[in-house]
Amino acid sequence: MSSTAVQCFFAPANAMAGAAPPALRMSHTQFIEHLRRAAASARSPRAGEALHGWALKSGAASHAPVSNSLITFYCSLSRPLLAAAFAVFEDIPAAMRDVASWNSLLNPLSRHHPLAALSHFRLMLSSYDRIVLPSPHSFAAAFTAAARAPSASAGAAAHALACKFPSSSDGSDNVFVSTALLNMYCKLGITSDARRVFDEMPNRNAVSWTAMVSGYAVGKCSEEAFEIFRLMLQECPSEKNEFVTTAVLSAVSMPSGLLMGVQVHGLVVKDGLVGFVSVENSLVTLYAKAECMEAALQVFGSSKERNSITWSAMITGYAQNGEADSATRMFLQMHAAGFSPTEFTLVGVLNACSDMGALSVGKQAHGLMVKLGFEMQVYVKSALVDMYAKCGCIGDAKGGFQQLYDVDDVVLWTAMIAGHVQNGELEEALVLYAKMNKEGIMPSNLTITSVLRACACLAALEPGKQLHAQIMKCGFGLGGSVGSALSTMYSKCGNLEDGMAVFRSMPDRDVIAWNSIISGFSQNGCGNGALDLFEEMKLEGTAPDHITFINVFCACSHMGLVDRGWFYFRAMTKDYGLIPRLDHYACMVDILSRAGQLKEAKDFIESITVDHGTCLWRIVLGACRNLRDFDVGAYAGEELMRLGTEDSSAYILLSNIYASQRKWNDVERVRRLMRLRGVSKDLGCSWVELNSRVHVFVVGEQQHPEAANINAELIRLAKHMKDEGYRQTCKFPFDEELDAPGESHGEDQLEIFWIGFFTKMCKF
Repeated sequence: MSSTAVQCFFAPANAMAGAAPPALRMSHTQFIEHLRRAAASARSPRAGEALHGWALKSGAASHAPVSNSLITFYCSLSRPLLAAAFAVFEDIPAAMRDVASWNSLLNPLSRHHPLAALSHFRLMLSSYDRIVLPSPHSFAAAFTAAARAPSASAGAAAHALACKFPSSSDGSDNVFVSTALLNMYCKLGITSDARRVFDEMPNRNAVSWTAMVSGYAVGKCSEEAFEIFRLMLQECPSEKNEFVTTAVLSAVSMPSGLLMGVQVHGLVVKDGLVGFVSVENSLVTLYAKAECMEAALQVFGSSKERNSITWSAMITGYAQNGEADSATRMFLQMHAAGFSPTEFTLVGVLNACSDMGALSVGKQAHGLMVKLGFEMQVYVKSALVDMYAKCGCIGDAKGGFQQLYDVDDVVLWTAMIAGHVQNGELEEALVLYAKMNKEGIMPSNLTITSVLRACACLAALEPGKQLHAQIMKCGFGLGGSVGSALSTMYSKCGNLEDGMAVFRSMPDRDVIAWNSIISGFSQNGCGNGALDLFEEMKLEGTAPDHITFINVFCACSHMGLVDRGWFYFRAMTKDYGLIPRLDHYACMVDILSRAGQLKEAKDFIESITVDHGTCLWRIVLGACRNLRDFDVGAYAGEELMRLGTEDSSAYILLSNIYASQRKWNDVERVRRLMRLRGVSKDLGCSWVELNSRVHVFVVGEQQHPEAANINAELIRLAKHMKDEGYRQTCKFPFDEELDAPGESHGEDQLEIFWIGFFTKMCKF
């Protein structure tokens, strides 16, 4: 007996007098009615406990109907007292327990403790004191428990047992049990078995149809769900209600299901179901997921009863469709309208802030999140980490991640790894991924893609190969973003052979995959190969995008194919309807500049109507240095000075051009302008990977463990080179003077030396 029951037994008589009639004048039927009223009218167990005390004192608790009503009472409270219910059940003599006694405990257990419910169901079947045959309600509870556990084997066993009992297949009970059975299979993801149960049902009700449609909706089977809905309209149109309509709208909420969704919308308007807020919310979600935000906004505007879910659907829809600004405006309107956001609303807002870099709004959402107590939920924290990382606040992102560091959630870890990569902390991303593997957390496709991107940027071939092996071992395959990222990694590491092998092994090659391999060939000096791949891409019917043409222009630039570059530049607008962007103009300027057509490049820049800032003139200035065209170079440099460039190399190049022409006043003017604007030369940086370790060198640093040996060896090599008569050649007379002491080619010297030094140290 529970402590609660004991307290009721010893409760003072006057404490119970107001809750129950005099003991001698109350029958079992009256007791059950009083208990039912106590359960319905009071959220507190006090009145029921008083009645329980009377039952114990009068001996009525030994009667099964009285005990069953007590069990039902304890389980029906807002906070069920299952321990007290168990105690009452145990006090019933085994020989007197009927099927209602077992069911009164089995039903609440199936909702709150499914594994305990399955054990209780097995105990019921194996009771030797009294043979108790399960009723339809017993099987329904068992099916519910199997779905919640989840346990497909237990559900199948209960299904087999239900087929043997005639009591579970008679009349209306059959509909009740069969609906619970198909709902179990749907929730377990076994929609084929659910459909078999559904087809064999002699009678169906609205709940049956809704369960089958919902099962297909969960399984992303939109066409099957729509067909079931149409079948319902043909066989029993009277069963149509807001629940099955909401289920079918959820099933077709995807771009490919828009036409089906529009038909359902028409039926909703015709039958007057628009007034149900759940239906309106489903319509908003349908159009948002189908990328029809104008239609979603119309449904939202016509909604008379909005709730937090309605607002969340609009905010999430705007965020997912790239309209981040509209998402944040909608969030502010929601707040002004007095609606309290849910955690899903805040996740949508944070995603929108991530896309548009709206740090201020993101911080406001963070503050509201803390106020509402949502901050420590894992999926909310993941969105928060992602927002801070994409807004450049990597320190805040790390702080949020550290709060849930021990949580085995792949989304949270992926958000932090991607944040490191997006903020240029590539080595930190690799270190964190190693920790993730050590913790035994299985990565996702997004995790793999982010880490491959880090390897590509670092040109870290060996870690990339290890990741390739993990992809094959874990069965990720080469489809989608993983294959493209892997091909890019090999290409950026200079391994075109393996990059091409990965590309050819991809099951479906989209435009991103083609861009990756074309870019790899172009960047590695294989321009002909890049252009051949572009022609192959067109033959396969894949339409190029803006990125494709950037890669094609780069290939033409490296090969000096000016005419072919012009041909592709005109074709992108004429044949594919793509409007050239700044990057495409920059590529054309580079093609002309590399080919020595500097005047044509200058005229082309001045003919461009879009705002191009300083990047195009910077390309021309760099080419003028290599081709020693001082006139065009001086013109480009002065344009950069006029536009207020902060690129230190532009000042240095222009100063060198004037120095070569012995225009000392202009040299001094450029230097003074550089000092006044606070422009300083960026430190050089390089790295090399040897023996699975990446060694990074920055000009002037002395942090490397072998720094002393490196400096000593550099001094020895410099002396040896001087003795051999080597002198550094300078195209411009003041290259060394404008460089800070020790910066000229220092990083290249360190890298070349380290390759030799480390190789020598590793020899046996």
